[in-house]
Amino acid sequence: MHPHTWKRLEDARAACDRVIRFLTGIDKAEFGKSEWLQSAVERQLEIIGESLGRADAAAPEVGQRVSNLRKIVGLKNRLIHGYDFVDEDIVWDITRTHVPKLKAQIESVLKEAE
Repeated sequence: MHPHTWKRLEDARAACDRVIRFLTGIDKAEFGKSEWLQSAVERQLEIIGESLGRADAAAPEVGQRVSNLRKIVGLKNRLIHGYDFVDEDIVWDITRTHVPKLKAQIESVLKEAE
């Protein structure tokens, strides 16, 4: 794997890790009340989408190994370009349901590339 692709995957893994860490011990109501926490989580989701999109462009096999890569990039685009239509409930669900699974997938790709 090219070092740039590795770095992008590592950036996405680290952003997943930050989302999980930021939300440890936080419930949905607390998340909904915290503008700074929502902003921090959304920024990490943007990093995930951008880094995986770039990794996929450089190494299309990444897209074959990471489930829903197009949706992940689409979420990044929505957060950035459609910021006024971001649904807090969807972001919450993604952080709880999909981010931990995504982190595991990325770690698997990185491990296989070692």
